[in-house]
Amino acid sequence: MDSIKLNRRTFAAATVLSAVSVAAPGLWAQPRLEKTKISIAVGGKAAFYYLPLTIAEQLGYFKAEGLEVEISDFAGGSRALQAVVGGSADVVSGAFEHTINLQSKGQTFQAFVLQGRAPAISMGVSLKTIPHYKTVADLKGKRIGISAPGSSTNMVANLILSRAGLKAGDVSFIGVGTAAGALSAFRSGQIDAMSNVDPIMTMLEQKGEIRIIADTRTLKGTVDVFGGSMPAGCLYAPLEFIQKNPHTVQALTDAMAHSLKWLQTAGPGDIIKTVPEAYLLGDRALYLAAFNKVRESISPDGLIPDEGPRTAARVLASFDPSIKVDKVEFAKTYTNEFAKKAKERFKA
Repeated sequence: MDSIKLNRRTFAAATVLSAVSVAAPGLWAQPRLEKTKISIAVGGKAAFYYLPLTIAEQLGYFKAEGLEVEISDFAGGSRALQAVVGGSADVVSGAFEHTINLQSKGQTFQAFVLQGRAPAISMGVSLKTIPHYKTVADLKGKRIGISAPGSSTNMVANLILSRAGLKAGDVSFIGVGTAAGALSAFRSGQIDAMSNVDPIMTMLEQKGEIRIIADTRTLKGTVDVFGGSMPAGCLYAPLEFIQKNPHTVQALTDAMAHSLKWLQTAGPGDIIKTVPEAYLLGDRALYLAAFNKVRESISPDGLIPDEGPRTAARVLASFDPSIKVDKVEFAKTYTNEFAKKAKERFKA
């Protein structure tokens, strides 16, 4: 009889524990991870483009999922991608369109959680070196700053130029990074225009140093520039890595969804307390002004919109003849399998 009572108590306790673990994200019953140490490569971590990644790291969301994450920062997204292709990192935190570019080169990478539902990239011209700017055609022969060659900032610049009848070879692209180095290059006159991310673009804008000519910091601006929704920053990895490590990928996705959920209600004070001081570039007020400009671009739930990859392919094909939209296997470029589970768990 005592044995029966004990078994009933054990069953009741297990039932309560199970219910609590489902209800509370911090007590989530995580399956055994195939890999607990993960290296993420990112191109310009201080930029708002990667804010969800920074929040997940700073608030301990990766650790809460049983992960030990090392984040390596590079000058631009294309450099971060090279780290994963070369085997020195597992996952890229970068622009979605790289998955399409890679597929055209015979490499299959897949995005599994979205950070940005708009690129939040803007392009502007220097009011000092091109004071009489009228049209994009005026950029012929000029020096354009980008985060790094082959990066998403480069892609946006190429698109804007191509619509004005200019080719990439009609200008000089200069990699300047996404932080203090970019500000210095612009202010010293080393570049005449720049395609880059916030907070530096808002800082230049508010100081009256730049004239914005294309802006994807809002959903409307993104549609105006790209003709549709354009998935931006995301976590993506070789398809083989995702297939071999599904529980680890789910844990990464859960941490990012937790971060996106936090960002939905975070106030200015919360942001300032959480991001590293160096990210503020010495001006908290301007940093927060920049955050308000890009807030709409942050994904609310990590899901990649089904029409987004097609927009990305069309944009790339408009200036890169090697991209054939009808040949792209979109199902291999992204999956929402992990983000849907994370969305349900965190009510994002």
